[in-house]
Amino acid sequence: MAVTHSTDNDYLLPCGRGLEQVWERLDDGDLDPHESSCPHCAAARESLLTLRTATRELIEEPDPPPPDLFGRIMSAVRADVRRGHTLTLDTPHPGAIQVSEQAVAVVLRFAADTVDGVRARGCRVQSSETGEDGEQVIAVNMTIAVRHGGSSIDDIVSVVRARVRAAASARVGVRLGALDLTVVDIYEADR
Repeated sequence: MAVTHSTDNDYLLPCGRGLEQVWERLDDGDLDPHESSCPHCAAARESLLTLRTATRELIEEPDPPPPDLFGRIMSAVRADVRRGHTLTLDTPHPGAIQVSEQAVAVVLRFAADTVDGVRARGCRVQSSETGEDGEQVIAVNMTIAVRHGGSSIDDIVSVVRARVRAAASARVGVRLGALDLTVVDIYEADR
């Protein structure tokens, strides 16, 4: 079976040589006169060799699952089993919308996870009450892990507080009264 080369889909280098041609001759030890003197072909060869090396490394070394994957899966399973108490949200129709404390905790954990260098470990709604304006006010206990070598813990905690407070209001529709935030772990940056 003969193979024909079509240049219709071939990316042409500025010198007019097709990238596919450079790829096909990548393993050839001797370069033709054009390839040996052309800077465009030389750059393409180098890029293709780098790409091939990186691809081989990815194939040979599969990415292991994150170390806390099992814990996160089990947390999700446990959350599904025990919904806990519900909060009644302030709406034009009183009592129409109720949300579980566990669902609120998931939203707040996600907000903490969006902070660079932070992994939320646990989150529990400790109490809820109706404020003077009729809005639900909650108290939350949250634990987090921070990445070693990142920003200072004070700066990280400040950003986590702001994101969690914003998520409680904007995403859930409750006001965050107290947030007890505890750093329980430090982890190494992924390499």
